[in-house]
Amino acid sequence: MVDVDAAGVVAGAVHGGGLGSSVERPAGKAGEVQHVCSDCGAEVHGRFCSNCGQAAHLHRTLAHLGEEVLHGVMHFDSRFWRTVPLLAFRPGRLTREWVHGRRTRYVSPLAMFLFTMFVLFMGLSYFPVDGANNVVGQQALATADLARKNTELANAEVALGNAAPEAKAAAQARVDAARAAAEKAGEEIGNVTSPNRVKTNIRTVIGEDAGEAVNTGNKKLDEKIRHKLENPELALYKLQQAFYKFSFLLIPISIPFVASLFMWKRGFTLYDHGVFVLYSLTFISWLVMALAIGTRIGGIFSALLWMTLPFAIPAHMYYQLKGAYGLRTFSALWRTWFLLWFCTFALLLFVMAVTLLSA
Repeated sequence: MVDVDAAGVVAGAVHGGGLGSSVERPAGKAGEVQHVCSDCGAEVHGRFCSNCGQAAHLHRTLAHLGEEVLHGVMHFDSRFWRTVPLLAFRPGRLTREWVHGRRTRYVSPLAMFLFTMFVLFMGLSYFPVDGANNVVGQQALATADLARKNTELANAEVALGNAAPEAKAAAQARVDAARAAAEKAGEEIGNVTSPNRVKTNIRTVIGEDAGEAVNTGNKKLDEKIRHKLENPELALYKLQQAFYKFSFLLIPISIPFVASLFMWKRGFTLYDHGVFVLYSLTFISWLVMALAIGTRIGGIFSALLWMTLPFAIPAHMYYQLKGAYGLRTFSALWRTWFLLWFCTFALLLFVMAVTLLSA
């Protein structure tokens, strides 16, 4: 009886092992070519399955897993290295080739724009600020400190209003201390901003009574704006953070301006103008990111960037217009001139939209 049970256990283990191996059989060694698609079962005669698109080469290495992460999240493959040089130095050719359907070799304009916005936000949020040797860094740190002090003052004033009669004196003392700390933080901004130690801050720029003058016709919106103006440093910080979240609004705002430059020319669609806008915004974002980082670093690098920026953007627009739309020199020049003005209007509309949405 014992021998029969032992034989049954061995037979069951053998059967289970065979079933498990059929289920968990490896799909192939690293780089092994599969002649039958492991996904749909169709016969494979090239690098990819003609039925479902599955790759014929199967990789099962840790290095390839990292490559898949970079490719899937950031499209960081050979297409990226083809796209970046063209976008920087031959933007017209890149835009024209994407519009005409030659797309497999390049990163899509929307993916490039979104990835750039992500890097811009992360870079400006976590790039170290040299607060000891950089005036801009000192001002940024002083402004952040003032925003915190104003927040503490606002919380102390709320606590004073809700305090019991016997706790009014202690609450008033906390308000006085918070107000003194906020005033001192405001003086520090003036000390950093001006070598003559002029005591100025954001409240001085917008005016002490700016909140009273707000009248948009919407009582709820007026109340929100007045509340923001009570702590303008914090409101400005939140507005900067909102720029990243609503950066996609630049696309629909900009496309009509570009389309207006080609109203009487046939053969161009809104899709073509959208591709132009996305690649152009991506390049401008690169410059803004480089300028912001260079300003935080300081020194001659920052000065060179400030001198280059006024010429880099118009030159890039000119060559992108000329190459993407096949324009002659004069046609590209006058469109570049108007496009620069349109960029100013589009930026103003974007700031207004973000202000309303973040309010």
